[in-house]
Amino acid sequence: MIEKLCNKLTKKIQNKMPDVDDERAEVINYGLQLVIGEIPKTFVLLLIAYSFGVLKLSILALLFVMPYKTFSGGVHLKTHIGCIIATSISYIGNALLSKYIILEPIYIKYILIAIIWIFSLFMIKLYAPADTENVPILRKKDRDLKRGLSYITMTLTLFISIFITNSTISNLLIFGTLIQTMSITKLVYKLTNNKYGYEEYIKNKESTNLA
Repeated sequence: MIEKLCNKLTKKIQNKMPDVDDERAEVINYGLQLVIGEIPKTFVLLLIAYSFGVLKLSILALLFVMPYKTFSGGVHLKTHIGCIIATSISYIGNALLSKYIILEPIYIKYILIAIIWIFSLFMIKLYAPADTENVPILRKKDRDLKRGLSYITMTLTLFISIFITNSTISNLLIFGTLIQTMSITKLVYKLTNNKYGYEEYIKNKESTNLA
C-alpha cells in the first residue's frame, strides 16, 4: 500500500518536473517510502514499547544511540515488517535488557565497556560508514568524516556510561552502542540481505572498466 502510494507520488513529480530522470526518481521514491513508512511504523513501535512497559526507556534508547548511528550507518530492512522487527530489537530490546540486567560487581561493567569499545573500534575501521545500495556514500571526504565522527560518538557514549549512577540509563548507553556496532558488520548485512553501497559501486566500476 505504501509502495503503491509512493510510486504514484513519484510519477506525479516526474510529470510536473520533466528534468527528473529515472535515477533521480528512484532516489525520490526511496525517500518518500522512508518518510511515509515511518508514520505507521513509529505508531506500532510506540504501542509495542508501551505494552512492555518500557516506552520512556525505548525513546531514550533511540535518542542516546542516534548520534553514533547517524555517522556509522547500518543495515536497512527492505520491508516495513522487517524494519519494525529490527527496530524493536534495537530499541525496545535494549530497553528491556537495560531494565532487567544488573552489571555487578562494578568491574564487570568496566570490563564489558572496554570489550565493546575495542570491538567497536575494529568494526568502525572495517565497515563505517556502513551505507546501503539505495543511499551509497561515495565521496572519500564524506566517508572519512563519518568514520572519524563514528569513533568520537561511540567513545563518548561509552565514556558517559561509566559515570552515570543510574544503572538502567547506563545500560542503555552500553547495550545501545553494542547493538549499533553489530548493525554495521558484514555478518548482519549478510543475514539481512543487505550490501554495502560503496562496495557495490566499486565492483560495478571495476566491471565496467574491464568490459
